[in-house]
Amino acid sequence: MKKNPVKAALRAGKPQIGTWLSLGDLNATRMLARTGLNYLTVDLEHSPIDWKQAGMLFAAIADAGCVPLARVPEGRHDHIKRVLDAGAHGIIVPMVDTVEQAQACIAAAKYPPQGTRSVGGSLHAINFDATPADYYQHANSEILVILQTESPRGVENAEDIYSLPGVDAIFVGPNDLRAQMRTPDGVDPTPEAFEAMLQRVLAAGKKCNVPVGMHLMSVEDVKFRIEQGWRFLAIGSDLSMLLTEAQRITRGLQLGNAAKQLARY
Repeated sequence: MKKNPVKAALRAGKPQIGTWLSLGDLNATRMLARTGLNYLTVDLEHSPIDWKQAGMLFAAIADAGCVPLARVPEGRHDHIKRVLDAGAHGIIVPMVDTVEQAQACIAAAKYPPQGTRSVGGSLHAINFDATPADYYQHANSEILVILQTESPRGVENAEDIYSLPGVDAIFVGPNDLRAQMRTPDGVDPTPEAFEAMLQRVLAAGKKCNVPVGMHLMSVEDVKFRIEQGWRFLAIGSDLSMLLTEAQRITRGLQLGNAAKQLARY
């Protein structure tokens, strides 16, 4: 059974950079999986990608030698089991605010005796170039479990969550964290307050020896956060990459109305 290079690299303290998939397009995914990105995450929380599409995308990513991850809609046992059985090499779980939530997610991703994942399926083994027997024996060591910190409550509980056995990395969704920090009357946090919250996540990760990361939109921001010590980074998405290039073209051709339409995304 082949190893999970992203998991190994994170354990060694090496930055890993990937992107998000929200279009669900097989051809685009096959191309992106060959660009040198360390991983591709199929977003099942905020995109219309269905389970069958997800399974095909996991296969295309794995066949290209890239690492397929899945952001599940919620940290439910059935969601986690289903994406792993469909061939994802790891999970990213949104809105993990408590130790109890984290423990349930970790258990769902692990076969007994470490967890409660049930035995079945066949696509998982194929994506690891393994027999089912080999997969069942080694999956607990190779599956990535990444939990998202997206609220002040999650930050308050960060050290207790990050120190749990089985947590491979932490990922910040900056938009959700910023939204969760709004005052009761809907005022966004100041940039200084938001950055201070991010630094608390980074400090907790360093204290617990767990790599942390976040979603970013530019190469410059990725480089800056790596210098700070962030290790699991996502840059943009298939959709944002498409629209960014389209905007560059329409602006160059002075197609103002088209550029304004695209800017909405």
